[in-house]
Amino acid sequence: MIAMGETRVLCTASISSDTPKWLLDKETGQPARGWVTAEYNMMPGSTTDRKKRGPDSRGTEIQRLIARSLRAAVDLDKMPGLMITCDCDVIKADGGTRTAAITGAFVALADAIAHARAGGLINTNPIHGPIAAVSVGVIDGQAHLDLDYALDVRAEVDMNVVMNHKGQFVEVQGTGEAGTFTRGELDTLLDLAGKGIKKLIGAQRKALKK
Repeated sequence: MIAMGETRVLCTASISSDTPKWLLDKETGQPARGWVTAEYNMMPGSTTDRKKRGPDSRGTEIQRLIARSLRAAVDLDKMPGLMITCDCDVIKADGGTRTAAITGAFVALADAIAHARAGGLINTNPIHGPIAAVSVGVIDGQAHLDLDYALDVRAEVDMNVVMNHKGQFVEVQGTGEAGTFTRGELDTLLDLAGKGIKKLIGAQRKALKK
């Protein structure tokens, strides 16, 4: 369970050998690589008004973002035949659910990989290093880190940033919600996100040591 402010996301990782068929080697018929994917859902009681169950376009876009981010953290060639699905279920939504899901899902993924190694399912650690994500934005001309819902709905600029432990960007999603933004403002937001992600990666490492 990851908590960022009032947002709560339950992240679990499941291991299977049911890799996508397009990963199979044409000559041997065996999977040459592993795969990491994700599912994202908001529970009915996670918002003030009941959230209807079932897939929607927003949820589909978010789970693709989560999966892409998690795959950037591993070497799929070192986990052949292994499929890991990370489920991210939002228990309470108060902004930043997709970034919280990415940060929490990495911890679940790392736990699953450690379990797979202990069970002899893979021989070499495929993890490049941790990844984490955070939201940033501009409200009333000021840059803010980790926007809650009250700030998010007022944001002139809204951005989600995913980075690895080396400070490299995995993905940046940014929008001028109520206007434009300058290159200088973009740099300020990215620097702020980098500071936040550094703290989040520290929290991830602490959690994985337990």
